[in-house]
Amino acid sequence: MEKKVVTFGEIMLRLATPGNLRFNQSNSLTATFGGGEANVAVSLANYGIPVDFVTRLPKNDIAQSCIMDLKKYGVNTSNIITGGERMGIYFLETGAVSRGSKVIYDRANSAIADIKPGMIDWDKVLEGVNWFHWTGITPAISQGAADVCLEGIKKANEKGITVSCDLNYRKNLWKYGKKAGEVMPELVAGTDIILGNEEDAAMVLDIHPEGVDVTSGHVEAAAYESVSRQIMKAFPRCKKVITTLRGSISANHNSWAGVLWDGEKLYESRQYQITHIVDRVGGGDSFMGGLIYGLLTYPNNDQKALDFAVAASCLKHTIYGDYNQVTVDEVEKLMGGDASGRVAR
Repeated sequence: MEKKVVTFGEIMLRLATPGNLRFNQSNSLTATFGGGEANVAVSLANYGIPVDFVTRLPKNDIAQSCIMDLKKYGVNTSNIITGGERMGIYFLETGAVSRGSKVIYDRANSAIADIKPGMIDWDKVLEGVNWFHWTGITPAISQGAADVCLEGIKKANEKGITVSCDLNYRKNLWKYGKKAGEVMPELVAGTDIILGNEEDAAMVLDIHPEGVDVTSGHVEAAAYESVSRQIMKAFPRCKKVITTLRGSISANHNSWAGVLWDGEKLYESRQYQITHIVDRVGGGDSFMGGLIYGLLTYPNNDQKALDFAVAASCLKHTIYGDYNQVTVDEVEKLMGGDASGRVAR
């Protein structure tokens, strides 16, 4: 039986300064689209997995361009609902060396910020679906978005659909009067597969790793076993906890790996040195897309699923834009140890 995935969240217009220019230096901005759950959907479509992206968009030409863009990559958009005033926007300034990248959000009163329970027919959307994916970005947007996300999770639970979440803590988004710790636990309680890093676990679930310093450029994988155990204890539905291990040496050079805890064993990937990052935005989403593909494709091989996710997201750092535009063959080639980047001809 063919596996089908649904992702739900906000997609935005991305306006980025060219190259490494600062906002005040640039007279032009490059327009693309992106958003956590849409980025995951594009990854899965690239890997041949049938995937629906569900959101709410206004009825205008920019939103239509966005839908056409998603269709181009093979994502099904037929369950996107229309309404509201505007699409969200985010502005990106790409850092270099010791200067980090900067994101400015302009997404107040976006179409999905004004979404209300009952607007999405979750019964219809989740019919024949195997997997439902959400992120911590959506409940941060507004109370309405949090409520609708919870509706989707509960309906997926009813139907026996696997639910995954990227905790994705964004401090600049929680503006509607509630903290992440007040909203997220109820949603996480309905989730089977949880992805997050040390900051996410601390800020969203008040769970803290011990002996970890991500600024040193070296991240100790074994330190995350305690976090994973704590998450599983707090959220008994959870079957796997996955952590991305990013060591930030500079804005251009990161180490990249991952660990997966299945309740009994800690699986660890190899570590990649990404020395010349093209675009790290969407890196975590490309990991999640790779992980969902891996867990669906190799259901009894968590090590291979983790290795696929890490290799896929390693490649994403070489691609401009939010989307990870790589094939299964390219990921498997890197998994097999070919990181040469030689011309294929």
